[in-house]
Amino acid sequence: MTNPSASGSSPQQSTGSSRRSFLKTAAVSTAALSATGSLSALHAAGSVHGGAGEPLKIGLIGCGGRGTGAARQALAANKENILWAMGDAFENRLQGSYEGLEEAMEGSGNPNQIQVSPERRFVGLDCADQVLATGVDVVLLASPPGFRPMQVEKAVNKGVHVFAEKPVATDAPGLHRVRKACEKAQQMGTTVVSGLCYRYHDGRRAVVDQLHQGAVGEILAIQGNYLTGELWLHQRRPDWSELENQMRNWLYYTWLSGDLIAEQHIHTLDMMAWIKQDVYPESCYSLGGRQKRTDPKYGQIFDHFATVYEWADGTRGFSNCRQQNGCYRNVNEYVMGTDGKANIFAHEITGKNNWKADMKMRGMYQAEHDEMFEAIRAGKPINNGEYMCNSTAMAMMGRMAAYTGKKITWDQAWASREVLVPEQLSWDMEMPEVEVAVPGITKFI
Repeated sequence: MTNPSASGSSPQQSTGSSRRSFLKTAAVSTAALSATGSLSALHAAGSVHGGAGEPLKIGLIGCGGRGTGAARQALAANKENILWAMGDAFENRLQGSYEGLEEAMEGSGNPNQIQVSPERRFVGLDCADQVLATGVDVVLLASPPGFRPMQVEKAVNKGVHVFAEKPVATDAPGLHRVRKACEKAQQMGTTVVSGLCYRYHDGRRAVVDQLHQGAVGEILAIQGNYLTGELWLHQRRPDWSELENQMRNWLYYTWLSGDLIAEQHIHTLDMMAWIKQDVYPESCYSLGGRQKRTDPKYGQIFDHFATVYEWADGTRGFSNCRQQNGCYRNVNEYVMGTDGKANIFAHEITGKNNWKADMKMRGMYQAEHDEMFEAIRAGKPINNGEYMCNSTAMAMMGRMAAYTGKKITWDQAWASREVLVPEQLSWDMEMPEVEVAVPGITKFI
């Protein structure tokens, strides 16, 4: 294998599904978790443990901004949590993350929570295997989504608890792997928590609960917007191979990110599905394309989508996402019902049953880790596998509809045979030609 560039960035080692629930029986109400200090140790396969007062060894895979943030939140969740191993494809990202976490924990007064010795810092394409081999109890998966199926599968097989960022796959074959792994985690009694963080937001939980109780009557339509600006780009260096360029700019390649409708807008789509009590749409059609980010340096993803999701009961979901600077921004969901309307981000309902959330709200990123580690230590596993897989499928369905210009059904999306992620990767490999989808020409596979 030929290593890519050095100068601080070399990735070389330093030492057909149904909409019905497939995990209903595994779902554990987080509100029912014990809040006392007398928590029993978890009995599960593998090396997993962690009763009250016992350390839990955490492995971080993917040391970018989101991974570093997740590690900080995992450590803040319990002073007995220890960061034990770290892995990333690129040395500069791992080192920057390690130094930032070390500084943060020094500032918090808990420096002993960072115990990542040099031999447990792994760089390269096989870093996930190396981290999992160190005996971690919990793994935080925050590398590009294209790698998520393989990593979830390997972690579950080792009996390790999983925090998986969204989306959990970029193609349907990969999504089937994650679904199967989540079912296995259910059987083993290990926890799987999703990075779909809106579900861990107290205000959103409260307003969704009101909707489920009928506060707006029959839901007729949901509008979901994720209209925001452009994101980062790393200018290609001459010493980067094509694979290194794509991995460093993973947002812009469908095999790595799933496109913006999956990588970012999935939060909105998951919210829409949650409002519908996790009943997912039967079909969708979509408009999308590249208006502003047309330079080849932006890979192949679109910069806007407008998708209509159709539920069997007649509900319509109007989903819009855009990443373009200088444009109107709005990130929110709006619900229209026979008896009123809901503004989700305002946590407010108007109409026949006026209501507004009035509570102290936790930070949702911290809440998901607090509840995850409480569940592990209580021996009451959480399994978010159902909705994290189905909401990823909902995003894929919208992308497939926009790329092809066709109406795509739920069953079609799950049955797609298109494989986006290469089976084997090496830094000097010849990558497939980067093709931008053209609606009406690109075929559904």
